[in-house]
Amino acid sequence: MSETTRPDSGPAGTVLGPVLETQTYKNVLYVLLAAPLAFVYWTVLVFGFTVGLLLLIVGIGVLVLLGVVGGGRVAARFERWLANVLLDLEIRPPDDRPTAEGVRATARGYVDAPSTWRSLGFVLLKFWLGLLAVLVLFALVTALELLTAPLRYPLEIEFGTVNDQPVVWAVEGLPEAALALSLGLLLGIVLVHATNGLAYVSGRIARALLGDPQRSF
Repeated sequence: MSETTRPDSGPAGTVLGPVLETQTYKNVLYVLLAAPLAFVYWTVLVFGFTVGLLLLIVGIGVLVLLGVVGGGRVAARFERWLANVLLDLEIRPPDDRPTAEGVRATARGYVDAPSTWRSLGFVLLKFWLGLLAVLVLFALVTALELLTAPLRYPLEIEFGTVNDQPVVWAVEGLPEAALALSLGLLLGIVLVHATNGLAYVSGRIARALLGDPQRSF
């Protein structure tokens, strides 16, 4: 992942600098997209593997499992493209599938290729990134509510539930709205750094599992 070079402006630049960088918002988009993608991947893989194993007794399960494996490689190809575009990486596709002719030999080549199983591993790991993405989305919505409080008060901001009871802050006057704005700015800065860190880790995992191990680092 490339880093934007900026002059050293001390602690303030370290804390606030990422807010002004375009890459930060590409990172946010990458992390947020993980939520729907993880749901799709997890649903297809779990359903496909379950059906394939159940149908092994009649033989067609082998085709279903091969389809799931192939789908994992397609998903990995998309994820590699997404990481290159949004995380500013240069992950090159692996070249470890043996050259073969014929349907049976080609299928065996995909099964034998280590990149196939690394791809499936990445797709499965995407589920956990998707869970974190949901938390990021919730924090982002909360930050936006706090930031816009001076324009919308009186209003109530909900922070979740405790013992099945909603935790609500009633912003009724200008002093409370100003406090909400300050908290929103603080939450936004924390969210920026947390998202950048999450995107960095995701990029390292993508390099390790989606690229050619000999050329990705």
